[in-house]
Amino acid sequence: MSTPASTPGDQPQIKIYFLPNLLTAGNLFCGFVALTKIVEADLIPNVDGIVNWAPINFALGFILLACIFDLFDGRVARMGGVESPFGREFDSLADMISFGAAPAFLVHRVVLRDVFSDRPEIGWFIASIYLICGAFRLARFNCIAAESKSSGGGEFLGFPIPSAAGLVASLTLLIIRLNEKERTLGKLAYLLPVVLVFLSAMMVSTVKYPSFKSLGLRSSSTFWKAIIAALFLGAILMLREKILYYVLPAFFTLYLVYGFIRPSISRRLRHEIEEEDEDDDPTPRML
Repeated sequence: MSTPASTPGDQPQIKIYFLPNLLTAGNLFCGFVALTKIVEADLIPNVDGIVNWAPINFALGFILLACIFDLFDGRVARMGGVESPFGREFDSLADMISFGAAPAFLVHRVVLRDVFSDRPEIGWFIASIYLICGAFRLARFNCIAAESKSSGGGEFLGFPIPSAAGLVASLTLLIIRLNEKERTLGKLAYLLPVVLVFLSAMMVSTVKYPSFKSLGLRSSSTFWKAIIAALFLGAILMLREKILYYVLPAFFTLYLVYGFIRPSISRRLRHEIEEEDEDDDPTPRML
């Protein structure tokens, strides 16, 4: 007796929610534009010894914009109760381009290719470490999420890959800013490969970072935290470029360091900083 052919109605229905995945698509688009601008950049000094950093600045801006899209896609999905396996997989694929390939290629293009001009394979190897660790992290997250059938709790296991990319991008912007009148990025450029390798190790580490998932429209806040937030927004409006060049690297660095000092902070203070919900799922997550 032959088995009846399956019909389209027998296939499992994949839930694809429009708005969260549209934001994820924006993340992926930003990563693609960033890679395109990095490839197009001509970093050879002109007759006056000045390098045209405009394409690189453009690419860095799109990496940071991808961080904003990534910040909101999961939050919108959770607020609407429309989290799905498709969204998780799509988000990981987008992250691999925007926060894995783009930063790795960026550091190779602006630093490693010149530093290791005699041995280019060393430069490619250093950049690939970051890319491989980012891929490993995202694959591990998908496995953990699939096994637990949950999007995770209030913690990341290891440094989040969007934050790693944000630190690399904002630090590169700052270095370009500090050396914009020179032929090269100066000695500060050697900081980027070190940061790239260190972040590679941090992404696959077991250091726990708060996800700040509970921060939202319904989260409560102390008086002083509200004042600090208002002052920060005011500073952004007044300082603009200085906020972009100096505060962003400091912000991502502070988050990186917080993972190390977090275990020594009292539970009460940690609750105040992270706005943790008492009934949050304690299962670590990784993204």
